Amino acid sequence: MPDRYAVIGNPVAHSKSPEIHAAFANQTGQDMVYERIRGSDDRFEHQVREFLTHGGRGLNVTVPFKERACQLATELSDRAKDAGAVNTLIVTREGELRGDNSDGIGLLRDLSRNHHITLTGSRILLLGAGGASRGVMRHLLDQGPELLVIANRTVDKARLLARQLATPAKVEGCGLADLAGQTFDLIVNGTSAGLNGGIPDIPRNILTPGGSTYDMMYADKPTDFVRWGKSQGARNALDGLGMLVEQAAESFYLWRGVRPFTQPVIAMLRAPTE
Repeated sequence: MPDRYAVIGNPVAHSKSPEIHAAFANQTGQDMVYERIRGSDDRFEHQVREFLTHGGRGLNVTVPFKERACQLATELSDRAKDAGAVNTLIVTREGELRGDNSDGIGLLRDLSRNHHITLTGSRILLLGAGGASRGVMRHLLDQGPELLVIANRTVDKARLLARQLATPAKVEGCGLADLAGQTFDLIVNGTSAGLNGGIPDIPRNILTPGGSTYDMMYADKPTDFVRWGKSQGARNALDGLGMLVEQAAESFYLWRGVRPFTQPVIAMLRAPTE
C-alpha cells in the first residue's frame, strides 16, 4: 500500500502540490499518494490527527494553519522555531510529529538557482510581518544583504519582528508609508493581499533600476503584484510557483530522504494548457 501524504489549508482546491509530488514520486520511484484536505478552523487539529491515525506519513500545511501546526508538533526544527510557523509535518520513526519549515529554503533556491538573483550586498524589502515573512526572513539575512526592511500595515508588528532577528546585518521594521524615498534591489511580497486581488499600498518608484520583484503567491495568470513589478520596470517580476516547487522538494526530501529534480516540474507547471 502506498504511503499517504497531503496538503491541508483553506483554500486548498487551487493547490498544485498534488501534481508536484506526483511528479517527484514518478521521477524518483517512490510509492506514495498525495491528496488535498480542506482545513476547518474548528477542526484543524482533529483533521491532522485523523489523517495521521489512518496511516498518513506527513503533511504540508498552508494558510491559514501554519502557526497552529507549530503547536501540534512534538518537536520543531530550528528553522520552524525561527519562523514560528510550520509548513511540513513529518511522522518520525519513533512515531513523534516533527514540524519543519521549508518556505525559506524554497524561496532562496528559486531566487538564486533558478533566476540567478544576487542577494549579497543588496537592499531587500519584505512586505508583511506574518507567517509567510517569518518563514523566509532568516534565509534572506543569511545571504548577507546590505539591508533588510520589513514593512507592514501594522507598524509595531514589523518593528517587533525586526527586533527579534538577532543578527549583525542591518534590519529595520516600518510602516508602508515610511517607504517613500527609499529604493530596493529586491521587493518580496509576503502579504496575503494577492489572495483577494490587489497589492500592498506601497509607493511607486521604490524599485532600483534593474531590480527584481517576487510575489510569494502564485496563480494561473500573473498576480497583481507581478503586474505591478512589470509596470515598475523590474528585470524579474516573479511569482511564487518556483518557490512552491522548491519548498515541496525540500518537504519531499524530509519525508523520503531523496532529492528530486525541480526544473522539469517547474517547466511542466509553466507549460500552457490547451
